[in-house]
Amino acid sequence: MSFQQKVVVVTGAGSGIGAGVAQSFAEQGAIVVIAEKSESAGKEMERLLRQQGGSVRFIQTDVAKPEDIVRLMQMSREAFGKIDILINNAGVSRWKSPYELEVGEWDEIIQTNLRSVFLCSREAAKIMRQSGGGAIVNISSTRAHMSEPDTEAYAAAKGGILALTHALAISLGPDRIRVNAISPGWIETGDRQQLRAIDHLQHPSQRVGTPADIARTCLFLCHPDNDFVTGAETWSTGE
Repeated sequence: MSFQQKVVVVTGAGSGIGAGVAQSFAEQGAIVVIAEKSESAGKEMERLLRQQGGSVRFIQTDVAKPEDIVRLMQMSREAFGKIDILINNAGVSRWKSPYELEVGEWDEIIQTNLRSVFLCSREAAKIMRQSGGGAIVNISSTRAHMSEPDTEAYAAAKGGILALTHALAISLGPDRIRVNAISPGWIETGDRQQLRAIDHLQHPSQRVGTPADIARTCLFLCHPDNDFVTGAETWSTGE
């Protein structure tokens, strides 16, 4: 599965799922744009991928700021002439009682996790349609369907991503831009040795997921051979 010379923008690519997705696309020959709020994390990821032979560029981006999103897409087009793939991964979470969650905290989560998906998709699509289309993958969560206590803003944002995904798939379809979503369950982004046996056994797959699992799903959804798949949600979970 080669993505040779495809230009892929990954938001929140400095760590966790985003880093795993960026690395997988780089290994497949893609030109990867690391969109990351943290300058240190973004530069380190850029260094690592270049060390591994990847073609990569870090652009510092706070997806909660519309002007950063516009600049990200413009700089990507200026540097590489096009955008083929967008992975909307950046997000934040706040576990806080609905009795105590402040309006500013609600707005931060919605703007970062949901509004950014629309704005990034819109700005990337403006560029994609000029070169014949592209693929967008939005990272949602199983929390869009099943909740834990004190996750109202996060759950609302992730549920909104799913609705936005199928709406964009319809609107952008005539421009040959496919839009799909992935809803990860428990994905371990730290030290897997700290996981207990019971943590793995609660999943029908008999293990907790990894960023590589999500990355492989992104590769599948973005591959041109799978251009019939759009407006879909993939559950990468054993819950």
